[in-house]
Amino acid sequence: MSYTPRLKEQYSNEIAKQLQEKFGFKSNMRVPKLEKIILSQGLGEAVADKKVIESAMKDMASITGQQPVTTYSKKDISNFKLRKGMPIGVMVTLRGEKMYEFLDRFINVALPRTRDFRGVNAKGFDGSGNFNMGITEHIIFPEIDIDKVNKILGMDITFVTSTKSDEEAKALLDAFKFPFTKN
Repeated sequence: MSYTPRLKEQYSNEIAKQLQEKFGFKSNMRVPKLEKIILSQGLGEAVADKKVIESAMKDMASITGQQPVTTYSKKDISNFKLRKGMPIGVMVTLRGEKMYEFLDRFINVALPRTRDFRGVNAKGFDGSGNFNMGITEHIIFPEIDIDKVNKILGMDITFVTSTKSDEEAKALLDAFKFPFTKN
């Protein structure tokens, strides 16, 4: 017996049909879907301390269940004491079942643990149907042991959809019960 993430089942059984009716798509292939979620952390202080990258990679791996990739600087910037090829961040791209698992944990567990949480601002759409948001503390994820954290880091999360319209992308995230603020 195989396991299917709850939100993936919900998408195929309910959400896709709702969106097809709402926007009047003739083909179900036109219905917007979540393609990938990208988590990234820029670590400027890694220039001085290499252990920051190692701890960020360990934390990101425990949050996502997938091994992160180190990102490197592309050019020299003398004001920041940065040389080309130095590690300056980590990132993970989630697809498939891991993506739906992360989305479920993010919406239902991590976001409500945010201090003074009143919802997510819906201004993060980029005009191409993708949604970008930032988190100031990575300790909102239950996988992180707060006692073992050396430094609280922020991260950027990008939700990439198959549509080119912000309206359709927002309807898709709303159907997943993404907690947007009511303006």
